[in-house]
Amino acid sequence: MNANAITPGRILRFGLLSLGAIFFLAPYIFMISTAGKKQDDIFTSALQLIPQHFYYVANFMHALEKVPMGTLLWNGVLVCALIFFFQVLIAVPCAYAMAKLKFPAARLMMVLVMLGLLVPIHATALPLYVAFNNLDLLNSYTALVAPFSISVFAIFMFLQFFRAMPDDLIHAARLDGMSELGIVARVIVPNAWPAVTAFAIFSVVAHWNDLYWPLIVISKQGYATPPLGLMYFRAAEAGDDYGALMAATLFITLPLVVAFLLAQKRFVEGITMTGLKG
Repeated sequence: MNANAITPGRILRFGLLSLGAIFFLAPYIFMISTAGKKQDDIFTSALQLIPQHFYYVANFMHALEKVPMGTLLWNGVLVCALIFFFQVLIAVPCAYAMAKLKFPAARLMMVLVMLGLLVPIHATALPLYVAFNNLDLLNSYTALVAPFSISVFAIFMFLQFFRAMPDDLIHAARLDGMSELGIVARVIVPNAWPAVTAFAIFSVVAHWNDLYWPLIVISKQGYATPPLGLMYFRAAEAGDDYGALMAATLFITLPLVVAFLLAQKRFVEGITMTGLKG
């Protein structure tokens, strides 16, 4: 049988995958369509994905005038980069210790990591807010970054990856006289880039799109992250100019789409090697 032959099973799989792709891409398609429409074209009884009058330039210019887009994007990049840096800096040594070192509290630490995965940010939001308020750290990058600098998900993910690494590699490094910290820096980290890249996608997407925590601790536009900036935009526009609002949303979502397309190979490789495949 020809390996490339068209069979009913292949047609069915292709149809299901196409429907799934359309379902997940539908919001983005509508967003792109609305970003190019005049206000009168948006609220019509007929559904038209292709705008009758192309207002992309006008909507994008209007969005840039009403929202400090450069500041929002810079804040988003800075906050996500700092969070990711501290998460990896803390998670890699912790995961290495739990995966390759034997100590009495290893099992207890694993239990605490699993319990930490169950605690949402909403449960700790109030005490964290009170603490930052008492320290006079509201409306600051510290308030945006500090609560997420330790990621139990990162520890768990790297733990799975490090367990698959051969112990002989660690023993050889110890025989060469390396300290445990040196092993982490010169052996573990260079071999952990697939897992780091995969986690980077999870971390950046989660914190780039986070609205809940910035809405609590930030009230000044100068520290607003992209999702919070969209709320300011809608308040400034009284929720009327949806074309410009969708144009601003495109500005904010485009960096994530580009980043994922560039890193998707490493992302899939990292997920596979950490044993977290669906």
